[in-house]
Amino acid sequence: MHSHGQLIGGLSNTLMRATRSLKRVGQAECVRVVFRLTMIAKMAFVRLISVVMLVALCMPSISGAQSLKATYRVGYLSGGSQLARVQFLAAFRQGMEELGYVEGRNMIIEARFADGKFERLPTLARELVQLKPDVLLVSTTPANLAAKAATKAVPIVFVGVADPVGVGLVTHLARPAGNITGITNIVAELTGKRLALLKELIPEVARVALFVNPDDPNASIQIQNARVAARALRIAIGPVLTVRQANDVKPAFEAAIRSGATAALRMVDPTITMLRDRTVKLAANYRLPVMYAFRADVLAGGLIAYGTSLEEQYRQAAVYVHKILNGARPSDLPIEQPIRFEFAINMKAADALGIVVPPALMIQMTEVVQ
Repeated sequence: MHSHGQLIGGLSNTLMRATRSLKRVGQAECVRVVFRLTMIAKMAFVRLISVVMLVALCMPSISGAQSLKATYRVGYLSGGSQLARVQFLAAFRQGMEELGYVEGRNMIIEARFADGKFERLPTLARELVQLKPDVLLVSTTPANLAAKAATKAVPIVFVGVADPVGVGLVTHLARPAGNITGITNIVAELTGKRLALLKELIPEVARVALFVNPDDPNASIQIQNARVAARALRIAIGPVLTVRQANDVKPAFEAAIRSGATAALRMVDPTITMLRDRTVKLAANYRLPVMYAFRADVLAGGLIAYGTSLEEQYRQAAVYVHKILNGARPSDLPIEQPIRFEFAINMKAADALGIVVPPALMIQMTEVVQ
């Protein structure tokens, strides 16, 4: 039979190990402690001590996001517009709520939008840093470059970045270093896949125009990947047409038609959602098949899209924000890739263009919009 000293000694050792572990794993360790103490606490007074010590030990862990601070401040910076980011921020808020953060109760979100005017980003980034946020959530590559220049102290979680290493945000995907981590959307890597799917939809396509915002740091790598894929598919690429703002969209379609292009690829940049409705409308007017990058383009009337789920990326970002608010360092959080891809087609748009969707392509679709 154990003596009182042995019981207390075993209890003390277990709680000491749990205390050290809780700094890393939190509430899960409490469950293991309860089991261990059940084995030790055979006597009533030891059970009483166990309960008191467990309450002191586990309560900070159980309270989660609210254990260290009453309210957290999250700064949000985007190169796009506020209207175009509504559904993405809604996904982020949902992800945060699932982790115990409710805006207006224990979380404040301070948002800034450049509306496609990238020259405003450095000023907006500095404004957010001056608000002393606990973490910055930053969307699009230009915005992240501005945020990186504005602070080396405030943790940054990025979304909507195609090539974080290539543009100089981080040095390594597995070990990002510094104050930055996040979720890459790998849109540059998907450019070739999108072109191949367009060819599969329209086998006779011979020339594909590219709609690009040259101010976006990801533009050149997207163009490069399109050209590499085009050689393998025996498709001519060009012209490469500039689309920075709404007034550029119509001239781009006119130039594509004049060039003899029989389809177009809409490259990804922060203005793509802002210009979505205008692009979709003009594509229908000029009867030019366009491959888009997001499901939302198809829901808006666009022909076909293949890419990642931005909403899902914002929910992924919420997990990283939560970890940082609970003490994790961005440099210890590897860059994550998207976990969900969407392939959608709008049958009304296809019918209007006289396109018959091959059955082999149809079975690959994640969504068919009628």
